[in-house]
Amino acid sequence: MLFEITSLGSSLILKQAVAEIERCNDFTAQFRLTLSHHDAVELVETRALALKTNGRIEFGGGSINKIIKEFCDSPYISMYNYAETLHELTEIFYFYKNETLDLMSDDELIKFMKNSFDGKCQGSLELLSERELANMARNLRYGYPPDYSEDLEEYEEDEYGEY
Repeated sequence: MLFEITSLGSSLILKQAVAEIERCNDFTAQFRLTLSHHDAVELVETRALALKTNGRIEFGGGSINKIIKEFCDSPYISMYNYAETLHELTEIFYFYKNETLDLMSDDELIKFMKNSFDGKCQGSLELLSERELANMARNLRYGYPPDYSEDLEEYEEDEYGEY
């Protein structure tokens, strides 16, 4: 009996999460991006797996809707790569929530991801994950601002060719 109640509750939560993602289509349609019901279901499954893999729990609709709304105007996302990119961004997001020790809010992390993705990474998810977010997480763990980088000028040669 307990399994049936838990299963029913989980089913309702999953249906609600899928419905929330599908409602994002009203907003993203202006950018010619939409997700099918099947895409939304798979995205909820990706979120569940990412949460489990990273040992996290989340209440409510989660951050997928925020990711969708933040990234839908990216010049590097088209209908061709939209669903796949959202899957990867979701996995990256939950991984870096752990790596940053939750020192950034969801909104701050998503904004940092978007600025890096559209800026320095020029649409590369690999550069986003393996360079920009890795550096940002390291900075936060050591007490530096997220976008801190050592000033390379102090290591340039002086007029005598010395450092």
